[in-house]
Amino acid sequence: MNNKISNTQPINLRLTVLSLAVIVGLAGCEQSAQREVNEQQAQKNSAEKTDQNDEQQLELQVQTKQRQNAISYAAMSQRMPQAIPQAMPQGMMDASVAMQRPILQPVPPAPFDDVVFESEQDRENYLKSQQNPVKQTVTEPVSTFSIDVDTGSYSNTRRMLNMGQLPPSDAVREEAFINYFDYDYSAPETISTPFKVHTEVATAPWNEHRQLLKIGIKGFEIEKADLKAANLVFLLDVSGSMNAPNKLPLLKTSLTMLTKQLDENDSVAIVVYAGAAGVVLPATKGNDQQAISAALDKLAAGGSTNGEQGIELAYQIAQQNFKKEGINRVILATDGDFNVGMQSVDELKELVAAKRKTGVALTTLGFGQGNYNDGLMEQLANIGNGQHAYIDNINEARKVLVDELSSTMQIIAKDVKIQVEFNPQQVAEYRLIGYQNRMLASEDFNNDKVDAAELGAGHTVTALYEITLADSEHKQIDELRYQSEINEKQTTRNELAFVKVRYKEPDAEQSKLLTQAISNDKIQPLSQASFDFKFAAAVAGFAQLLKGAKYTGDWQYEDCAKLATTNKGIDTFGYRSEFVQLVNNAAAL
Repeated sequence: MNNKISNTQPINLRLTVLSLAVIVGLAGCEQSAQREVNEQQAQKNSAEKTDQNDEQQLELQVQTKQRQNAISYAAMSQRMPQAIPQAMPQGMMDASVAMQRPILQPVPPAPFDDVVFESEQDRENYLKSQQNPVKQTVTEPVSTFSIDVDTGSYSNTRRMLNMGQLPPSDAVREEAFINYFDYDYSAPETISTPFKVHTEVATAPWNEHRQLLKIGIKGFEIEKADLKAANLVFLLDVSGSMNAPNKLPLLKTSLTMLTKQLDENDSVAIVVYAGAAGVVLPATKGNDQQAISAALDKLAAGGSTNGEQGIELAYQIAQQNFKKEGINRVILATDGDFNVGMQSVDELKELVAAKRKTGVALTTLGFGQGNYNDGLMEQLANIGNGQHAYIDNINEARKVLVDELSSTMQIIAKDVKIQVEFNPQQVAEYRLIGYQNRMLASEDFNNDKVDAAELGAGHTVTALYEITLADSEHKQIDELRYQSEINEKQTTRNELAFVKVRYKEPDAEQSKLLTQAISNDKIQPLSQASFDFKFAAAVAGFAQLLKGAKYTGDWQYEDCAKLATTNKGIDTFGYRSEFVQLVNNAAAL
């Protein structure tokens, strides 16, 4: 019995030790498993935090890229469709309508460089514009073009230069630069001769072997108080693309300034267009500032752009309120983003041309940047018997719609064409600076069915030709072998050129003709030319430098700034001083 007990004690002891070992082992396994779980959870949390940081970093990168490169959200939609804002509400008159800030959503991992970015200039539209070539007088002695009083290219270029960007070459139209400034031409004394022609010839500042011929036209001046009664229809773009401080808000302020010049004999109607067109203000007396201002204040941007419906409705209202002896004009204010409705630009032009024949003119005012369609705005104004201006700030709005109201509104001559015949005995070569999209065939000059530009009351128009004299040893084109023998038999005259201007009175269908000969004794050194001549030459030179400096040789921005600075003359509003600053800005870029 005792032996049995003694034998079992070691066994029990071993069992107890084994049990304790099992318990300790199980506890260790549990702790190890818990540590593994904790480590996995920590790794998961770390991964989630890393993903979150990656997403935040991606969003930060995109936002930074937006500020630096003016992201095109349309281009981003191909890679990040979630980043595009929801469709804009169509309630154009609700002041609460505003473009929503896009919210970036997680996207599938991809290299950031795959996102497509476009600069603002890349999405702007300009017509192809190459400088006019040099013409040889013996083969092509006649130059014909329609006058141009549009200034939009200059103010649009000013906007880009002030933003630290050189403009695209096609955005620069030399004639718009030259005609942005007023020149001291004397005006005719009576409206029976609606304008006077002025000429001046001097050495070109960028080439001492060539001369510049300046032809200036000054329209008969009419005081604001004597302007005809106006029937104005504001056609305003309130689409989503207009939701920017330099677009719709500036548009409202600009038109408010214009309406303050009107009286009870004038009328104003407001038509808006976005996804659809509508009448915001029926024809209202011009002195009812409260009603006009209230209608403008309620405008808000939203929706897509349907310019076709808006233009048709605006012309319809203008026709309903037509003033037989007055000013009838549609004023289109937009960034030019016509992307819904009429698909063909040619159809849009045909519509404007057809409405022009009813006696209603079209003025276009451009606003904003990024999607600005300069080409379309200028073409519509040309076809619609109106002017095109670009409003980049409140000072430009005052200049166009207050200071130049008479010339903007009241037409004193229409279908104005200029034809210059150069004398091959005196002039070997010539080149018209600018007016590329205003050139006419020689036979168009005497054809009264061919449309041309209009001249407003008190307006000035200036054109510059660069010419090479026949006795110069620095011609750009070789003389023709057989034509030279013919020229020797011609009677030599002391005339450089013969200028003809054809125009129609505002209500006439048959044109009248003015002529003026330019003698070679008018040629003078640049130092003896007028301040206006030298300043206009500086402006023309600046435009040519921006377009690539094909014909200006070694002339530089510094030379241009010096010439303009010393010939500013009377600069009441500071436009000429501002020009010098623009030249300096361009030189620094």
